[in-house]
Amino acid sequence: MFRVDLHAHTRFFHGFVGEQTPFDPVGARLLAWYARRRGLDAVAVTNHDYRVGFQPPGVTFLPGIEISTSRGHVTVVGPDPPERTQPGTLSPAEAVALAHDHDCVAILAHPFRGSTARRTDAEFDAVELNGKHPDTHTKARALAERRGLPLVGGSDAHFPFEVGRGYTEVDAEELTPQAVVDAVRDGRVEPVVHTRRTDRLLEPLYRVVHRRRGVR
Repeated sequence: MFRVDLHAHTRFFHGFVGEQTPFDPVGARLLAWYARRRGLDAVAVTNHDYRVGFQPPGVTFLPGIEISTSRGHVTVVGPDPPERTQPGTLSPAEAVALAHDHDCVAILAHPFRGSTARRTDAEFDAVELNGKHPDTHTKARALAERRGLPLVGGSDAHFPFEVGRGYTEVDAEELTPQAVVDAVRDGRVEPVVHTRRTDRLLEPLYRVVHRRRGVR
């Protein structure tokens, strides 16, 4: 059994859409440091619309990308995610098809924040319990049950100290991108979400930030 955060980022901020910045290697090292402290075995690095290839010591980074579709975000994790996508150009179904073409899983990210992708017929592989938004977990669990999909956990960390607030217990014999893909598709996964005191204090701040960005 491995503890894997399936949704994390190497930068503190949005902007510079779809491209790497000089900060990303720094963010990657900090992310790895906190992930080790939180007892994680791996982190899927899913930056917005671009893939990074960092592999700091001490924790496994799984390849990933978070695709900004026309209806919300889809996280893609596996051996060979797309290198880059253009924000807002792919439908959720097209993003899922692209993920599958690359032998990856397509996960419906934060389905009740800034997203209507859940209302499409895209054939997602899993539904995310997002570590930043515990108030949506009951709805996310019901959505996964209706669609017959497994649930996975991810922190959606933009600040390194956020990593691991949500993660996935992956039942696999080895920790490789392909093994994680197979486990998600087989339903051999279980989401875990921690609500530490600092997490509870930060949750209202996240809501304020998202409101100011026009995200509901």
